[in-house]
Amino acid sequence: MSSTDTSQAARTVASTQSEMTEIVLPNDTNTLGNLLGGRLMHFIDLTGAMAAYRHSRTYIVTAAMDHIDFIQPVHLGDLVTLRSSVNRAFSSSMEVGVKVWAENTQTGMHRHVASAYLVFVAIDKTGRPVRVPGLIPETADEQRRYADALLRREHREAESARRKAERHATASQEGAASVAQ
Repeated sequence: MSSTDTSQAARTVASTQSEMTEIVLPNDTNTLGNLLGGRLMHFIDLTGAMAAYRHSRTYIVTAAMDHIDFIQPVHLGDLVTLRSSVNRAFSSSMEVGVKVWAENTQTGMHRHVASAYLVFVAIDKTGRPVRVPGLIPETADEQRRYADALLRREHREAESARRKAERHATASQEGAASVAQ
């Protein structure tokens, strides 16, 4: 891993908070007039990246969309507001949480419509991972999200190891089968 300035001061969760608002237009919807899930995922990725940029102050890439819940449909003409912040910073990666609300422009009613967790990795111009500053959770909610992010990371790593072992076992079985023929 290449390094950047190791004297980078830790940053607060509040300093990473980002917000984006979009209007749902006909080109964003399916035949029922609801926002396409892929389009919403695009908005989530953009808003999550804003928080990761604010924290790392370097190039970042999306490594994973760890979890997404589509809670309610978003309709044509709704305003969609996405809010993101870094939940936890590791050595070169950051978990970012994104919450999504839809606002009916006629009634002004707001609904929580989606939530997601993403992982971004900070990189240099050559694509090598770089260290990111630490993160300081200040509120009880930020401290809870900080702790939960470590649990999700441990789960991701365990799942990755399981899939790797499964691929290795499958490759070994296929190799043995081709030798037997």
